[in-house]
Amino acid sequence: MLTREENELLCRVEGDAPMGQLMRRHWTPVCLIEEVPEPDGTPVQARVFGEDLVVFRDTEGRVGVMDEYCPHRRASLVFGRNEEGGLRCLYHGWKMDVHGQVLEMVSEPAASGMAQKVRHKAYPVQEWGGFVWAYMGPAETQPAFVPPPWAPTPETRVTIAKVMLPCNWAQILEGAIDSAHSSSLHSSDMVPARVDSAKATDTNWLRPSTDKAPRMQVERASYGFRYAAIRRPIMQAATTDYVRTTVFVAPATALIPPNNLYNVANINVPADDTLTAFYFIAWGHPEQTPDTVTWRRFLRQEVGVDLDAKFRPLRNRENHFWQDRGAMKAGNFTGITGFPNQDVAMWLTMGPIADRTCDRLGASDLAIVEFRKQMVEAVRAFQAGGAAIGTGEARIPESVCAFQAIVPKSTDWRAFATRPVWDGAAPALEPSYSTSATTP
Repeated sequence: MLTREENELLCRVEGDAPMGQLMRRHWTPVCLIEEVPEPDGTPVQARVFGEDLVVFRDTEGRVGVMDEYCPHRRASLVFGRNEEGGLRCLYHGWKMDVHGQVLEMVSEPAASGMAQKVRHKAYPVQEWGGFVWAYMGPAETQPAFVPPPWAPTPETRVTIAKVMLPCNWAQILEGAIDSAHSSSLHSSDMVPARVDSAKATDTNWLRPSTDKAPRMQVERASYGFRYAAIRRPIMQAATTDYVRTTVFVAPATALIPPNNLYNVANINVPADDTLTAFYFIAWGHPEQTPDTVTWRRFLRQEVGVDLDAKFRPLRNRENHFWQDRGAMKAGNFTGITGFPNQDVAMWLTMGPIADRTCDRLGASDLAIVEFRKQMVEAVRAFQAGGAAIGTGEARIPESVCAFQAIVPKSTDWRAFATRPVWDGAAPALEPSYSTSATTP
C-alpha cells in the first residue's frame, strides 16, 4: 500500500504537480491524427495535464497545438475560423498561426504594432504513429522526437482504439501491467487452449495455459522495468514454462505480450487528475495487424456503438457496463463484452482516484508494487533536480520489447534476445516472434 501523501504524489498531474511536470518532459500524444484530417478543417478540443488545448490543421497541412483560449479576452478558439494559414477567434477576429504568432488583430489600429508584441502559447508538434504529439515542457529541456517502441518505423501499421475514461491515469496503467488479472477477468476472451503459443483469432486470443496464479519476476531498468509472469503450460508442463513479459516504459506506457500476428501496447495520457485518454494499440506488419475498423470492433470500442462522438464510453456504472447476467450463468465469466470494457469496469469502480492506502497486495502484485515504488522514487528525484525518468540516455533501448513463449525450465527469461512480431509472408506464423535463448 501507499501512504496518502505518496498516492497524491503518484496521481496528481495538474498545474505544478510534480508528476505532471515530470510527464511534460516527454513528448505526449494530444489527439489522434484522424481527429484533424483536413487542412482548414474543424478545430478539436483537447485536454492534457489539466490544460485546455485547441488542435487544428492549417491551410498548408501543418498541425498546431495551442492554448484553447484566445490571448485577447479568453474566448474559446475551438469555435474559431480555421482559414488562410491560421485560427481566427470569432470574438474580435484575432488570428494566430500554428506557432502562436499573432497574424492579425483586426480590432486594433494597424499602427499600434500590438500584433508583434503578443505571442499565444503554442507547443512544438510532431505527427507519428497515428498521433499528434506535443512537447509541453520547458523549451530548454525539449528533447528531439524519437519514435516510440510501438511505432518504430513509417512502415509499421499502428492501429489505435481511443477511450476517454473518468478516472486517474495510474489505476489504468496498473491494470495494463498486471498480468495476473487476465487469467480471471479476461478468461472468456483470452481462452486457454492446446496451442504452442499465444494465438489471435477473429473472436479470441488463445493462450497455452490454465494457470491463474503466475510466478512474478521483475527486472528494473532506467526507462522503467520489465517483468515476467511465469505460468504452467498445458502441454509439457514438467519440462517447460509459459512466460509472458510485459514492459513498463515510464511514465505511462505498457508494451503488452504479443500474439502470433501483431504486437500490443497501451499509452495513458492524463487529461487531468480524474480523466484519462486510454489508447489501446495494435502494431506490426501491415498485412497482419488489424485495420482501425476491425480493431475497434474486436475491442467493442466503436464510436457510435460503444462510444459517443467524444470517445466517451456508453457503458458506465449506472447501466452496469451492459453486463449480461444471463451470459454469466451460461458460462461467460464477466458478462461484459470486449475485454477492455471488462478492465474499464474495474478501473471506474475504484473511484476517480483509487485509494491505495487500503490495498492488500499479494505475490501476484509484484509489478504493481514495483511501478508504485519506482514512480514515487522517480518523481522525488525529479523534485530534487534530477532528470525525468526515461529521458535522454535513460530512454528505452530499441532492443527491448515484450514477448511470450514456452521455454525450457532451465532457461532464464532475461536471457532471451527478442524482436517484435513482424512477418507478412504467411498466414500461419511459426514462431509467433523471433527469439534465441541461452541456458545458464
